[in-house]
Amino acid sequence: MLATGIATACIFGGAEYVIGQFGPGQANRLGDALGELPTSKPAVHLAQQRQHLILMAAATKTFKVVGAPTVATVPAPAGGAPIVPAAAPNPGTAQAIAYNMLPQFGYSHNQFGCLDNIWSRESGWRYNAYNASGAYGIPQALPGSKMATAGPDWQTNPATQIRWGLGYIKGRYGSPCNAWAFWQSSGWY
Repeated sequence: MLATGIATACIFGGAEYVIGQFGPGQANRLGDALGELPTSKPAVHLAQQRQHLILMAAATKTFKVVGAPTVATVPAPAGGAPIVPAAAPNPGTAQAIAYNMLPQFGYSHNQFGCLDNIWSRESGWRYNAYNASGAYGIPQALPGSKMATAGPDWQTNPATQIRWGLGYIKGRYGSPCNAWAFWQSSGWY
């Protein structure tokens, strides 16, 4: 459709240009020039692009969705949720702080993928993320002031928020992957 519109605009624009080049007594030359327009290189290219778009549109009608995409997981440890593998994050980021804190809470680094899934959706790993319900920070504590138990700088320090969030997850779910399994079924944790 777009190619057709562009081709039409080019043809009319070309015709307008050609008409402007000839005076009223030169009608035969004008007709000859307009006759050459459809075979010009730009017109041929536009026609080829149009045909390509028509074929692509027809091909997309044959696609069939066979299922929803799933996140690859490692089999769950006994009594736990499946683990979502993830690479170590870039140093200096909130994700790196969380990754490095996992062992302090008794978690292996293979729990990071689950934690990343939750906090990427909850706050995008932004320490100042706020939502209308009053949830605040990376872990979206509700109310945000709960995080003061982890440090007085809870409003601005990602490490303080992450410390609080990991403690919350440990106390309520046992692990980030258990919290992620709950999040997947409810849309919150």
